[in-house]
Amino acid sequence: MPSMMIAIDGPAGAGKGTLARRLAHIYHLAHLDTGLLYRAVGLKMLEKGEDLADRQAAIRIAASLKAKDLKNSALRDEAVGNAASHIAPLKEVRDVLLAFQRNFAKNPPVNKQGVVLDGRDIGRVVLPEALCKIYVTASPEVRAERRLKELHEKGIDSIYEAILEDIKIRDARDQTRQTSPLRPAKNAYILDTSEMGINEVVDKACVYIESQYSKVCKQS
Repeated sequence: MPSMMIAIDGPAGAGKGTLARRLAHIYHLAHLDTGLLYRAVGLKMLEKGEDLADRQAAIRIAASLKAKDLKNSALRDEAVGNAASHIAPLKEVRDVLLAFQRNFAKNPPVNKQGVVLDGRDIGRVVLPEALCKIYVTASPEVRAERRLKELHEKGIDSIYEAILEDIKIRDARDQTRQTSPLRPAKNAYILDTSEMGINEVVDKACVYIESQYSKVCKQS
């Protein structure tokens, strides 16, 4: 089987990160959660007291990112996620981080069989050449329930209605932004996880991936 390149897209809470990690383990791939890049920029903006609307500050911080910046546990905080969604529409920031993502995809660790990237515009913008493109989605209500459970497990008191409203606002922002709006690539495999457990999601993804690479092997 040729070196793998898997692009996974979808809205927050749909399960794309969990799927990407599972696929990375199964196929021995290097994994990059590209959303962490935007969260890392957002976190640094917040830490430095920068105005999230300051385009030049966001560009400067994006250009300074290192791999170690993606390991900060604070990247998963709600405030950081909201900051990232304000920064993500900035074309200049996306251009800087696009180079980071493509370099990762072209230069995976030597012991890996390829890469899997998950985010919002992987299949359409970052890796349009990827043979396997998966768009993971779920209803806003299901995603809100998952997020509520996750927060409660961390001991964080949250309200379902507030989480649902935040998800809807973030979806609208991601889907209507001028630069790389959130939507499936034309040839993406759509996986609606609303009524599926993670094992079923992984199984369906693996069947799709292996069918794609089987076609390539037969043609070569």
